[in-house]
Amino acid sequence: MAIPTLRTLSVVGLVLSSALLGWPASQTVQADSLAKAYFAGGCFWCMEEAFEKVDGVIAVVSGYMGGTVANPSYEQVSAGQTGHAESVEVLYDPAKVGYPQLLEAFWRNVDPLTPNAQFCDHGNQYRSAIFYGTEAEQRLAEESKRSIEQSKRFAQPIVTQITKAAAFYRAEEYHQDFYKKNPIRYKYYKFSCGRAQRLETLWGKP
Repeated sequence: MAIPTLRTLSVVGLVLSSALLGWPASQTVQADSLAKAYFAGGCFWCMEEAFEKVDGVIAVVSGYMGGTVANPSYEQVSAGQTGHAESVEVLYDPAKVGYPQLLEAFWRNVDPLTPNAQFCDHGNQYRSAIFYGTEAEQRLAEESKRSIEQSKRFAQPIVTQITKAAAFYRAEEYHQDFYKKNPIRYKYYKFSCGRAQRLETLWGKP
């Protein structure tokens, strides 16, 4: 039996209250001029918060990508049974923010040195990854990784995956906008997990 993390314990008490309160689903803007990008950086609650701060990002959806099971549940993914990573779908306006800027935001919000883990969450489901959709995105992702390596910022190798995007499965509704709906629980999890502290050690103060 998997040992529950701080985050798992927070979710357990949340499912029922989410349904009872009738929180609305995250709104996804549909427009021909918008684009989507996909990333994994451990806890998708935290990656939602990080990307929604980027000017030009319209919406961020929590979900699962990179596994072998169709329509996986949170319980399956968090137990490491499906091969998926907790991921986010970033809907953005290319007229306001480019893919290179999204890559910069991604790197600044992950630990690229630790395989199959992010901060206090351990397991392949918490790996960091860039899921590219086009050859141009692949090239930009690899260039961004190479730039960090050439900067000699880190003595250890970067283990973040750069891999082709696969099917993205939206996570259960109680995960969407978790940091907005449950700020106290979210802040407790994020602080206890040591995310901000580790990011500052890696990248400096934001």
